[in-house]
Amino acid sequence: MLNAMKTNMQKYPNYKDSGAEWLGDLPIHWESIKMKHLFQDVSIKKKADAELLSVTQDQGVVPRTWVENRMVMPSGALESFKFINKGDFAISLRSFEGGLEYCHHDGIISPAYTVLKAKRTFESQFYKYLFKSFSFISELQTSVVGIRQGKNISFEELSYSYLPIPPLPEQTAIAAFLDRKTALIDQAIGIKQKQIELLKERRQILIHNAVTRGLNPNVKLKHSGVEWIGEIPEEWEVKKLLGICNFLRGNSTFSKDELLYNGDYVALQYGKTYKVDEINDSYGFYINKEFYKETQIVKYDDTILISTSETIEDLGHSAYYNRNDLGLIGGEQILLNPKNKKIDGHYLYFYSKLFSRELRKYATGIKVFRFNVNNLKTIYISIPPLSEQKQIVEFIKIANTKTSTAISLKEQEIEKLKEYKATLINSAVTGKIKVC
Repeated sequence: MLNAMKTNMQKYPNYKDSGAEWLGDLPIHWESIKMKHLFQDVSIKKKADAELLSVTQDQGVVPRTWVENRMVMPSGALESFKFINKGDFAISLRSFEGGLEYCHHDGIISPAYTVLKAKRTFESQFYKYLFKSFSFISELQTSVVGIRQGKNISFEELSYSYLPIPPLPEQTAIAAFLDRKTALIDQAIGIKQKQIELLKERRQILIHNAVTRGLNPNVKLKHSGVEWIGEIPEEWEVKKLLGICNFLRGNSTFSKDELLYNGDYVALQYGKTYKVDEINDSYGFYINKEFYKETQIVKYDDTILISTSETIEDLGHSAYYNRNDLGLIGGEQILLNPKNKKIDGHYLYFYSKLFSRELRKYATGIKVFRFNVNNLKTIYISIPPLSEQKQIVEFIKIANTKTSTAISLKEQEIEKLKEYKATLINSAVTGKIKVC
């Protein structure tokens, strides 16, 4: 698909030195002037009735209602907020990371931002792309910000950076070209992201079927007595977790800042485990023996449940401890390990991918969601004979490997599309390719 999208672009016939290292050579008929001749810093206030906007790196300057987690009213008097028009640009502390932000709507933004308004006629969509190009961001990081990433970018510094200025009709043509091309690339990325989601859903269905129905499609079934589990093989048992597992609430006090790359124990700190499915040898966070608590030990074959989360989707996420050295569990997590040899720890982990969704029904909180050990005690699981548990585990592991490989390939394709998009934008706005 990427090859089909690529267009054989010609270069301009003649180039000249732009006078700026980050721009390199420019088409001979393009101008190159300092930013202060193209933009001015404006500060219009006392427009508290205007629409409240947010400055974001991925969407630009947009209404706060468009942005997740931005519904809380900001502190400070709105009279002090700065007015910004559609087509203006905003500079912020984080601009060196993601470029300057294009404004899509009239409204007001925090006084912490700098508003840039045009001093001469130009195609703002062209500069929207220019200010997000990796060459311009590199200019911000080196020439303007350097290593001082803790200070705001001032327009006084930025104003001495050179900008390319193609003829106005060419600016418009380049912006229109990039609108078309980037829309196609974004569409292709969206398709691949949906394919990844389908692969993940298929993996979840496969795990559900394997741990509730087994591997024999012809086995005689009975109802489990638990609505969310449904039917199970006739010879299987249904038991509460309380009867087959030990529960351990993590309360070790080590923080993220105290983690080491080498140490006496594997550090199972909430911020490092809540997105990880397996704690294996690639997991590289440790703590030393001063944090040791015998009651907080994690061993091979244990399962770790995330008991607190800022999103309901992450609540109950589980990770399998696939290491022979000992770990220590941190707060906001609950450890599960089998009480006896009748339950395989890896089977229990795969089952946790099902009952984690059931645990969300017990969630309390508004901004932070949580469940507790007592909620776990109400959970049932279906249990086949131990030999069948091990067969199910091997089947799921093989299927998971295939699914993970397919997902990885899709993710690599997405990265290539993103790289192509960034290169295309950069080449077009700096005149390295001729698009019209």
